[in-house]
Amino acid sequence: MDLRATFSCALLLLVAVLPLSANASSKIYIVYMGEKKHDDPSMVTASHHDILTSVFGSYKHGFSGFAALLTESQAETLAKFPEVLSVKPNTYHEAHTTQSWDFLGLNYDLQPSQQQGLLQKAKYGEDVIIGVIDSGIWPESRSFDDSGYSPVPARWKGICQAGQAWDATSCNRKIIGARWYSGGVSDEELKSDYMSPRDLSGHGTHVASTIAGGQVWNVSHKGGGLGAGVARGGAPRSRLGIYKVCWVGGRCPEVAILAAIDDAIEDGVDVLSLSLGGSAGEEIFGTLHAVLRGISVVFAGGNDGPVPSTVSNAVPWVTTVASSTMDRSFPTVMTLGNNEKLVGQSLHHNASVISGDFKALVYARSCDVKTLASRNVTGKIVLCYAPEMASVRPPRVALRDAINLTTEAGAEGLIFAQNAANSLTSLAVCEGVMPCVLVDFEIAQRILSYRDVTGNPVVKVSPTVSVVGKEVLAPRVAYFSSRGPSTLFPTILKPDVAAPGVSILAAMGGSYVLASGTSMACPHVSAVTALLKSIHPDWSPAMIKSAIVTTASTTDHLGMLIQAEGVPRKQADPFDFGSGHMNPERAADPGLVYDVDAREYNKLFNCTIGLLSDCESYQLNLNLPSISIPNLEDPVTVMRTVTNVGPVEATYRAAVDAPPGVTMSVEPPVITFAEGSGSRSATFRVTLTAKQTVQGGYTFGSLTWSDGGVHSVRIPVAVRIVIQEFVADTS
Repeated sequence: MDLRATFSCALLLLVAVLPLSANASSKIYIVYMGEKKHDDPSMVTASHHDILTSVFGSYKHGFSGFAALLTESQAETLAKFPEVLSVKPNTYHEAHTTQSWDFLGLNYDLQPSQQQGLLQKAKYGEDVIIGVIDSGIWPESRSFDDSGYSPVPARWKGICQAGQAWDATSCNRKIIGARWYSGGVSDEELKSDYMSPRDLSGHGTHVASTIAGGQVWNVSHKGGGLGAGVARGGAPRSRLGIYKVCWVGGRCPEVAILAAIDDAIEDGVDVLSLSLGGSAGEEIFGTLHAVLRGISVVFAGGNDGPVPSTVSNAVPWVTTVASSTMDRSFPTVMTLGNNEKLVGQSLHHNASVISGDFKALVYARSCDVKTLASRNVTGKIVLCYAPEMASVRPPRVALRDAINLTTEAGAEGLIFAQNAANSLTSLAVCEGVMPCVLVDFEIAQRILSYRDVTGNPVVKVSPTVSVVGKEVLAPRVAYFSSRGPSTLFPTILKPDVAAPGVSILAAMGGSYVLASGTSMACPHVSAVTALLKSIHPDWSPAMIKSAIVTTASTTDHLGMLIQAEGVPRKQADPFDFGSGHMNPERAADPGLVYDVDAREYNKLFNCTIGLLSDCESYQLNLNLPSISIPNLEDPVTVMRTVTNVGPVEATYRAAVDAPPGVTMSVEPPVITFAEGSGSRSATFRVTLTAKQTVQGGYTFGSLTWSDGGVHSVRIPVAVRIVIQEFVADTS
C-alpha cells in the first residue's frame, strides 16, 4: 500500500523521544508516519526504534508517528525517510478562557404541564463520557460530587494517574479518570504548577463544571452575591475523563495535546472538549483520528476578534465555537457630584472596597504612564477615556494596562471607557483593591462634560447588582470572539456556531467565578453534543454537528437579527457566528442532517501535505452544513446530500436567500421521502453565479429546507466574487 497516497486507515502515534545528548539548537519536532503497520502497540513503538533509538515514552493507540528533540538538520534528514510523511516543529497552543443553560432553554426541572425536553430525554447525560483536554481539574469542588452515581461504566479503560496532591482517591464515579502530560513543558513551568492532574489555574475546572457539573445551590461570583443562583453543567449526569496538557502561563504544547488525544481514544471517551488553540492556521490534525473512531470533537474558536480571519481550529471534522452574550448583566450606578446618575458595568461587590463616599474625579485620557505621572491620582477615581486609541489597541489590552497603571499610581477607582463591554471579567484583578467600572463612550463623554464645568468634580460608585431577563438584549456575538474566514481553509466556513461565553459562572478551585472567552462557549456545545449522543447513539459526529448547526438561530429573544460586537456593532454574519446561536431543543429533532463518512476527511489532510490534487473541488463538495466559495469567477455548482432523521414520510422545499450580487439556484427544489422508497438520503445541487464582474468582498446568504411544519434546516452561504484569483478585495 502506498503510504503517501493512502491515509484512510492512518493513525498518528505520538512517541516522546529524547536523544542521549541534545545541544542548544535542538527543539521538539512532530513526525507523522501515516498508516500504522501493526495492531500491537509494542510493535508500533519498536518500529520507531528503528529510526530513533532513544525512545522513553510511547503513545500507541490512535496515532502513527512520534515527537523528538532534534536539530534542524536532523529534522531535514528524518523527513527523507520513505516512511515519513511530514516533520513539523512542535507548537504551543493557549487556553481560550449558569444562567446560560436556562437562557439556552435546557431547563433542569419541568413543571407538570411541560413536556420532556432534551435534558430529560437524554437522562441528563447519564453515563456519556466526556474527555476534557485542558489544565486539569479541582476534584474537591462540589460540582464533581459523585453521590448517587452508579459504578463507572465497564467500557471505560482509563486510569487515575497519581502525582503531586493527587492519588487514586482524587477520582470518583464523576471524575472517572485523569492523566497529565509534561511533554514540551519546561522544568520551570512544571515546578510552578501541580505535577499531576490537579488544576492550579482553574481554567480546566471551569470548563469541566460548565459541561458536566452537578447542581450546586446558592453560589455566586467569589461568594459576593453577583450572579447568584444554582450552578450546573449542561450534561450534569455525564462522566469526566480529564487530560491535563495546559500549564501555568496558559501554554499547551501540541506534543502533549496529541498524547492526550491518543490516550482518550483508547480510554473510551464519547466526546472530546478542547477549550484551547493556537493562532489562525495552526491546526491539530490529530483530532481526525478521534472522529474516525466515532468521537465528537468540539473546539473553542479563539479570542482574537473582532479582527477578520483570526478563527482557529478550522478543520471540518470538529465543531468550532464562537462566543456570545446572554440575558444577564451587572449594572453599576455612578453618582456624579451634581447628583446625575449614570450606569456602567462592573464586578464591584467586595464590601472591603465599598466606601459609599464621593471621591475626587481625575481625567487621564488613555491612562498611559506619562499622563498618569502628570496627574495627582492618589486616592481618587480616574476616568480613562481616549476614543482615538480604540482603533490602535484592543480593549482587553488597554483595560489591563489601565488597571495596572492606575493601581500603581495609587488611585482608588477606575472608570474605563471602551466601545464594547465584553471585557467585564478582566475587572477581576480589581476585586479587593478598588472599584473598576466599564462604560461606553457616550457615558464617558457625559462624565467628562460634568468634569469640564465643575471646579471640584467628584463621583461615587455604588455596588454592582445582577439583572437577568428580557430587558437585557441577547445574544450578541462577543467582541473578542475570533472571526472567519479561515485563512488555511477558506472553502470551509468557520466558526460553526455560537454559544454563551461571556460572564459564565462555574467552578474554579473551591469557589465559583465568572469567566469569559470562547473557552467558556466551547463547553456549552460539548455538553449539548453529549446530550445528543445520548438520545441518538447511532448518529455519527458529522450528524450531531449538523443537527446543532442547521437548527441554530439568527435572531435574538426579541426576534431581531443577532448583532456582533465590534467597531461599530453590526448585524452578525456567518464569519461572526457560523450558522447562528445554538438552540439545543431544536437540535434534538433537526429533521434532516448532512452526514460525512469520516474517511472522506482523509483527503483534506492529504491536501495539506501536498499528496492530493484538485483540493478546492474536493473541499467545495465535502458534505458540510455550510457553503463557502472564496473565489467565484465562473458559475460554481456544489453537491450536498441530506439524510432524513425525522418522519419517514416527508416533503421538504428549498428556500433560497442568495448572497447579494449572486444568483443561487437549487436542483431539485423539492425533495420527498416516502416509506418503502429504500433510501433516507437525497442529493441536490446548488449553482452560484456572479451577477457582475467585480473584485469584491464576501457576501452572505442561506439555504433552508422546510417541511412546512416543525423542521427548518438552514445552512449559511458565504461567497466572494473575484476577477483574478490571486487578488483579494480591492474595493
